[in-house]
Amino acid sequence: MVRDRGSDGGGGGRGGRGRGGGRGSGSGAGGVARAGVRAARRPEVRLPGLVPFAEGGLEPEGDYDGLDFDGLDLGGQEGVGARFMDCRVGGCGLDGTRLAKARFLDCVLEGVRGVGTDLAGGTLRDVEVRDARLGGAQWHGAVLERVLVRGGKIDYLNLRSARLKDVVFEGCVLVEPDFGGAVLERVEFRDCAVRRADLTGARLADVDLRGAVELDVVRGLDRLAGAVISPAQLVELAPAFAAELGVRVEAS
Repeated sequence: MVRDRGSDGGGGGRGGRGRGGGRGSGSGAGGVARAGVRAARRPEVRLPGLVPFAEGGLEPEGDYDGLDFDGLDLGGQEGVGARFMDCRVGGCGLDGTRLAKARFLDCVLEGVRGVGTDLAGGTLRDVEVRDARLGGAQWHGAVLERVLVRGGKIDYLNLRSARLKDVVFEGCVLVEPDFGGAVLERVEFRDCAVRRADLTGARLADVDLRGAVELDVVRGLDRLAGAVISPAQLVELAPAFAAELGVRVEAS
């Protein structure tokens, strides 16, 4: 396990698609190469004036635009294939919420909590996920593009076969994240803990792990090609690398 502050790195950003004023992320300029690593472009979410959601529950293939889902219990509800645009989902319960193939575009998910939230095959584009507390979230096969995951803790996040491009994990705790078969491009880990990660079959390009304060990879060490780690992380991972190569390390 690695506990290393590493280099902090440059932020990312993008011209937002925001419509009007409202909350903003305040992210910086992005896409700047740092030590040969292309930096992730962060989302810039500017929500318009929102209307409180007051329709009872989610519906499959529902179309939600400019709504504020505030403090609602959405547990067990069915929102398969729904589209959320310019929405805020704040302080909501998502236990067993079914959102497979749902699309979140220019949205903020803030303080959401739940176990077994299903977003398999879904899309998060220009999205901020703040202070989430999730367990066993099913995001396999999902597409994440220009996404910031800041704060909070996510246990057993299933991102198998997902595609992550311009994604930043910042100040959060990821326990046993599964990136098996996933594609990660321009992904940064900053001041976050990554515990018992599975990278089996993953493909990485411009993935910056130097800012992880904890880094523990239990499977798929050979897939770290395309990632950058700090010298201290290399020292900590050396025994695992040796074991992966079948090298015995013994004192003479």
